[in-house]
Amino acid sequence: MNAPVDVSFFTRAAKPLTSYRKYWAQRFGRAPFLPMSRAEMDALGWDSCDIVLVTGDAYVDHPSFGMAVIGRVLEAQGFRVGIIAQPDWHSAEPFKALGKPNLFWGVTAGNMDSMINRYTADRKIRSDDAYTPGDVGGKRPDRAAIVYSQRCREAYKDVPIVLGGIEGSLRRIAHYDYWSDKVRHSIVLDAKCDLLLYGNAERAIVEIAHRLAAKEPVAQITDVRGTAFVRRDTPEGWTQIDSTQVDQPGRVDEITSPYMTTSEQAKAQGASCAAEEGGEPPQSSTHTLAFAPNPRLKLKRDTTVIRLPSYEQVKSDPVLYAHANRVLHLETNPGNARALVQAHGDRDVWLTPPPIPLTTAEMDHVFDLQYARAPHPSYGDAKIPAWEMIRFSVNIMRGCFGGCTFCSITEHEGRIIQSRSEDSIIREIEEMRDKVPGFTGIVSDLGGPTANMYRIGCRTPEIEAACRKPSCVYPGICSNLNTDHGPLVKIYRRARALKGVKKILIGSGLRYDLAVQSPEYVKELVQHHVGGYLKIAPEHTENGPLTKMMKPGIGSYDKFKAMFEKFSKEAGKEQYLIPYFIAAHPGTSDEDMMNLALWLKRNGFRADQVQTFYPSPMATATAMYHSGKNPLRKIGRASEPVDIVRGDRRRRLHKGFLRYHDPNNWPMLRDALKAMGRADLIGNGKHHLVPTFQPVTDGSYASPRRKNSTPKKGTVLTQHTGLPPRKGR
Repeated sequence: MNAPVDVSFFTRAAKPLTSYRKYWAQRFGRAPFLPMSRAEMDALGWDSCDIVLVTGDAYVDHPSFGMAVIGRVLEAQGFRVGIIAQPDWHSAEPFKALGKPNLFWGVTAGNMDSMINRYTADRKIRSDDAYTPGDVGGKRPDRAAIVYSQRCREAYKDVPIVLGGIEGSLRRIAHYDYWSDKVRHSIVLDAKCDLLLYGNAERAIVEIAHRLAAKEPVAQITDVRGTAFVRRDTPEGWTQIDSTQVDQPGRVDEITSPYMTTSEQAKAQGASCAAEEGGEPPQSSTHTLAFAPNPRLKLKRDTTVIRLPSYEQVKSDPVLYAHANRVLHLETNPGNARALVQAHGDRDVWLTPPPIPLTTAEMDHVFDLQYARAPHPSYGDAKIPAWEMIRFSVNIMRGCFGGCTFCSITEHEGRIIQSRSEDSIIREIEEMRDKVPGFTGIVSDLGGPTANMYRIGCRTPEIEAACRKPSCVYPGICSNLNTDHGPLVKIYRRARALKGVKKILIGSGLRYDLAVQSPEYVKELVQHHVGGYLKIAPEHTENGPLTKMMKPGIGSYDKFKAMFEKFSKEAGKEQYLIPYFIAAHPGTSDEDMMNLALWLKRNGFRADQVQTFYPSPMATATAMYHSGKNPLRKIGRASEPVDIVRGDRRRRLHKGFLRYHDPNNWPMLRDALKAMGRADLIGNGKHHLVPTFQPVTDGSYASPRRKNSTPKKGTVLTQHTGLPPRKGR
């Protein structure tokens, strides 16, 4: 008999990060850098580490690097935290460099998924890695989270392993793996970790650290939100909703004679009429329900679990895979999400509801910690491109309510925006100005996952907690969304008025359909915070792919473009929009790409960098790619099919349409246009897409990612060769 469950996911208030009693090791004080060697530990007076973090990134002590944040948050709780960065994974010896952790291992593949970091969308190996000193590729293994966890277990087998980061987060249930073209287990099983933390993990990691420090067995820690773990049985007290099938018929009631009394109807069904006999109606003791129970049946959400189709089912049945993906995305709002469970053989992988977002005070606490704001000294003068990119930028918020199906931000950080206070942001700019070497007065970005969602959210907490929509801005701006950009405008004005700050640029991607709701914001942005170019991402022009991306129509782009040009002209500035597009996204036909190419030519754009759809684990668009179904709608055997761009030839064609101006693509495009019945677009006039003549070419294509990593001095390369270069600043 299993012990009764004692969790209370919804009724138990989130404990503030700063409310815990400090661990005894706080007496050692703050480390200048978290130690990466025994010598550094000795200098700090440590005989051991309470927690050892293992990461696939170089160690940069800055709040834009996840492992630095987790390390400093744990240090602020009084724990001694060491870091092993990019260890040699071929044996367990490098994982013993800091000795045996007293409490647990914290493992992550790094800021990026290790497979996306290592391979292009065409599964070709990259030669670079922005998170490695010298931009050198190959310093972390494929599926780094699994490999690192295995080596940690080999090094000290009795030390609990807590896995986190985006690689683990996006693999928390059985998932389609693009690189092997198959469905893999939940990473909880493959990594053999004790706990997986998904999403932003500060709240969960602090609670787990203190409970392990109090000698609580890790196997008993099953009530922390935002975690996944393995169980063999369902504890007592849970109501299970069965969602392992699709197209299940509902109950079919027998047609009864209208001339029968209630008592006669009951007797015909082998029962009795309790109302007539004075008895109480029978009480159901069923604990397994259909996926859509009667809405009048009240369930305790904190003891309700939804059973997804098993690993074996989703591995062999793409339709059930799409269904599982849909259910997972419906259960992502911390205010109403229920626990999920998925069988893998005779074991169950449990997912507790998503973590409670951090408050503004907690966000300030995390970002106000004393980061060194520099790479670890052991790297010497080696350049780390990811650090160089963000060293003069400031993260002002987390989360994204856009819900783009190809993006993993919402799956990882959630759609509830977590914003820092204005004072905290200003303090960081001042600290960057005063302490970071090389600061010239230019702040490269004030943003986050998006540029303009700071302090934007639902009008009331009650509506927000009840909402189950995947996006607040698709198919249109939700009427309950507060679109006030006033707080963001205020931040911009206060920041650029700081002494020593010459200019503040906005480098994060702009949600332009949201921005047009506030002309004051667009004017402020365009006239003061654009350095010649502003990148935005319409992603496509045609409704077919846009509806599968959950992106607004091209009309929203046109509206923003008109405002951008108006305010630029008023300021007397020559500025350009840089639109980004995706090729080969699910739902995209060859005709859609042809129409996009025509739009690009009409508007004078010649794309240099081409973004091809990359099926990342757990994304809704990836479920479309694998199943051919649309999880944005209810899934059934006969539900809406989705046109999937498979195979190298068709993917090359879609990329070729984006680069219609490249002579290397002209033979392929001519053949495609003829096959589509659009030979009228082949010719030498302005209205033609591809010319009839063919210059001598070598047929090669140099990767813009590699080519643009070392721009010529004095210029910054753009996505479009049709635009003039921006002068270096």
